[in-house]
Amino acid sequence: MPRHDDDTRGYLISFEGSEGSGKTTQVSRVAERFENAGYDTIVTREPGGTEIGEQIRHILMHAAEGENMTPETELLLFAASRAQLVREVIRPALDAGKIILCDRFLDSTTVYQGVGRKIAAEPVHLINTFAVGEIMPDVTVIVDIPAEMGMARVKHRVNDLPDRMERENIAFYNKVREGYLMLAKALPERFVVVDGTEPRTTVETEIWSELRKRVI
Repeated sequence: MPRHDDDTRGYLISFEGSEGSGKTTQVSRVAERFENAGYDTIVTREPGGTEIGEQIRHILMHAAEGENMTPETELLLFAASRAQLVREVIRPALDAGKIILCDRFLDSTTVYQGVGRKIAAEPVHLINTFAVGEIMPDVTVIVDIPAEMGMARVKHRVNDLPDRMERENIAFYNKVREGYLMLAKALPERFVVVDGTEPRTTVETEIWSELRKRVI
């Protein structure tokens, strides 16, 4: 991917992967590398990243009331959080020339709610498009791991109980992984797939190498 024609505009880099992939760790490590290289860098997440978004995140992930949530409601809540994040945080940061690293973005909805929850592709696409407007990631990093490994990592976390999205079954996570890999195959100019089974430092080095080619 060439640099922007307008060098004053920032870059949006999203990180995707199934539960337990290690993408959140990689977001923080890559952010440190950008900052050390002198780039004004913002880290945010989905759902969340704003006061409204964090309230939505609680409903989606942790609230007891969310246990009987329908797939359609889930889709719309993720989109609502994203719409606020884009307009409150991401678009102003891009206009200011910053690097934005987002822990999940619209591809999560395409895969989790579209492929995983089996919501038809057309409404998912329309809702995603409405939520983000003209904002799309410049680069999307997928940290890819087998579903079994992701589930095992979630179960062995010491400090956190699994949230609602982390308590799905293996068949769901296999669909999620397949969905991500299909997206990457369809859009190789935007996606970077790294092997999340490798040591964290190896994954970090590979991601940074790819981002240096595409962004810096």
